Amino acid sequence: MKSGDVLGHEFMGEVVEVGSEVKNLAKGDWVVVPFTIACGRCFFCERELWSLCDNSNPNAWIPENLYGASASGLFGYSHMYGGYSGGQAEYARVPFADVGPIKIYEDLRDEQVLFLSDIFPTGYMAAENCNIQPGDTVAVWGCGPVGLLAMKSAVMLGAERVIAIDRVKSRLLKAHDDCCAETINYEEVDCLEALREMTGGRGPIPVSMPLGWKRTVQGPNISTTAQNRRSCSNRTVLSFCARSSTPAGRVEPYPYLACTAG
Repeated sequence: MKSGDVLGHEFMGEVVEVGSEVKNLAKGDWVVVPFTIACGRCFFCERELWSLCDNSNPNAWIPENLYGASASGLFGYSHMYGGYSGGQAEYARVPFADVGPIKIYEDLRDEQVLFLSDIFPTGYMAAENCNIQPGDTVAVWGCGPVGLLAMKSAVMLGAERVIAIDRVKSRLLKAHDDCCAETINYEEVDCLEALREMTGGRGPIPVSMPLGWKRTVQGPNISTTAQNRRSCSNRTVLSFCARSSTPAGRVEPYPYLACTAG
């Protein structure tokens, strides 16, 4: 980050000006803007893998050196992903505006469509990748915004029960009240034993881990790190998820999210 950078990668608003090559939007249109920036023409965009766009991150060499590959450019997400100004501003410039923005045609409130920019598709993808079957019991690690939407998506896709796992009581209460989830506070009980007890000894069928920050999952019941360490690694939690699900599991890793389904 640099002084003067504008954060915010989830935003929507009214189009006030369009470039000469943008033919599908006009001044006055109301749009939701996804936080990934995609050119629409590269190898990955042609396959609808928008977050892997080859052309939108001018600083691709930074994540390539760190991770071996780069994602697309991202709004408000540091210079590692292009240094694009985000949505916490009065105006936002949207590159490749003929590709990303989603036009809102119906008379919908902002609150009904804003989450289409990031966290709802992320939570839905987590649930979708779990290959949920009618009647399944689904466990979701982390009760932040993405986790809550993963729970709602799981129910929408046919899950009979959702088990929410976290250590923050207010988040667990919201998962219970808003998502009708059963809850586990892993700082108060042995999480693995609780999951097996709640599922007749089998474990949940799919397990989703929508964790944006490692800090969500620190704690003695799941971490093999020292007691005073700030957090445990996502690898530790993924291993725990695999052990807590049914014996035949698969792991679906992708940025900021991982699922394991049996």
